[in-house]
Amino acid sequence: MSKTIALHPRLNEKTYGLADTRVYVFDVDRSVNKHSVARAVESQFEVKVISVNTTNVSGKAKRVISLSGKRLKNAEGRRSDFKKAYVTLAEGHSLPFFSAIEEETQKEQDVQEKVDKAAAKEAAKTAKKTTATTKKPAAKPAKAANPTDSDKETLLEPAEKKHHIPAWRGFRLHKKDNK
Repeated sequence: MSKTIALHPRLNEKTYGLADTRVYVFDVDRSVNKHSVARAVESQFEVKVISVNTTNVSGKAKRVISLSGKRLKNAEGRRSDFKKAYVTLAEGHSLPFFSAIEEETQKEQDVQEKVDKAAAKEAAKTAKKTTATTKKPAAKPAKAANPTDSDKETLLEPAEKKHHIPAWRGFRLHKKDNK
């Protein structure tokens, strides 16, 4: 009389965090109990289950919309009720649900490390070039008698340049002063 229980893992951020502590969350049929869930997990995944906690979740009330797209007066619907099972596994056991996500995060970390190394190498190159160019002082260009708009930006002092915002499509954009 061995009945097969459908175990649907809940894969979201909260359950991903729980998986670090060897707690996995499944959606199960409302008629099953803790013991049958524990037996099903042990037989399907060949792991040792320490404990199972279950909770019945009632479905949310939702509005019902007719096929024509107009709302019906006082029409309410409900989502289906379901049961969640929190399964705690023994030390050294795990389930493969989040292994793909863990591999993906490991790949992202490896790529980020490569990018950081390349950026550090490029920064070292530019630092060498700037030290070589700072030894020889560069000649400053003479100021024009009537400066153009592009020259005005270069002539602005750093304090003034911080508040200068160029026009965009005929509109002036202003920044509020934080005084």
